[in-house]
Amino acid sequence: MGNAVAFIIVLGVLVFFHELGHFLMARFFGVGVEKFSLGFGPKILGKTIGITEYRLSAIPLGGYVKMVGEEPDAEIDPADIPISFTHKHVFKRILIVAAGPVFNLLLAVIIFFAIFQISGMYILKPVVGKVTQGSPAAAAGFQARDRVLAIDGQAVTTWEEMAEKISKSQGKRLRITIDRQGAHVELEVTAELTPSATIFGEAIDRRTIGIVAAGETERLALGFFGAVTESVTQTYIVVKLTLMSIVKLIQGTLSVKTLGGPIMIAQMAGEQAKAGAGALIFFIALISVNLAVINFLPIPVLDGGHLMFFFIEAVIGRPVSMKMREMAQRVGIFVLVLLMVFVFYNDIARLPFFN
Repeated sequence: MGNAVAFIIVLGVLVFFHELGHFLMARFFGVGVEKFSLGFGPKILGKTIGITEYRLSAIPLGGYVKMVGEEPDAEIDPADIPISFTHKHVFKRILIVAAGPVFNLLLAVIIFFAIFQISGMYILKPVVGKVTQGSPAAAAGFQARDRVLAIDGQAVTTWEEMAEKISKSQGKRLRITIDRQGAHVELEVTAELTPSATIFGEAIDRRTIGIVAAGETERLALGFFGAVTESVTQTYIVVKLTLMSIVKLIQGTLSVKTLGGPIMIAQMAGEQAKAGAGALIFFIALISVNLAVINFLPIPVLDGGHLMFFFIEAVIGRPVSMKMREMAQRVGIFVLVLLMVFVFYNDIARLPFFN
């Protein structure tokens, strides 16, 4: 599958779910929808049902739902006031606008749920592959192939659980129960501060004992409710990492060179497609969460910007003035155009020709 085809599939799924959220919530509250479009620009295909024209447009870089009375200053036929977006209660408008990014989060949950139901969940076993010479673990008597069973009497089932307990030990001496060739052995060790780095490249000191994972994994079958819980948890983790990335970009900790646009997404989508349908679907879930988080940012033009104005309206009891909205829209468009230019520059700079 080529990069372009994979990109269109990924973007098409993301846009469809996003706009479907707006559409369904608008119809739920009785708002008329004039157009439901996948893509922008000239119409390729279209069909009108009721007052809604469902269309596929030529430029596959987004989509939109056009509602009756969407613009506050638009002239509306008195007969259309009952189905006008602007004339709905502010909290209904908030829910309609929020439904787009919420549906992107829902898409991620659905994909993760399907993956966990079909494939289960794989964990990294707390099995020692290597003991660093001169480390606390070596002094305590750890050996390769030892499997950690418990720390201070608390059971450990994954390498991540074990590493977290060691990291949070605060210099306290730990009693670690291991399985060594079928025999249970107790070892005592004190973790030492070791220079490390976060996933964002920040230098930190982390408490470790000097062991490396053997890399053994185990498949855990998840029932329906287990898969639901884990899919929500995974979506939350991706949301948290996305927000942290945005904060690190603002702080300057994370390089802006890591930002990517359509070209980068197309390349990544193509790589995932080559790895298989499962990898591509997983990639869609990750991008869907990113799209949801970005859309919730309080930037005019984005859903988050509209929500910001509606929340202000809910507090002060009247809509934000058109002059203020127009000024904010201009600023929002300017910021987005700058961002688009920058990510396109990053994308082009990564191409092999320029390197």
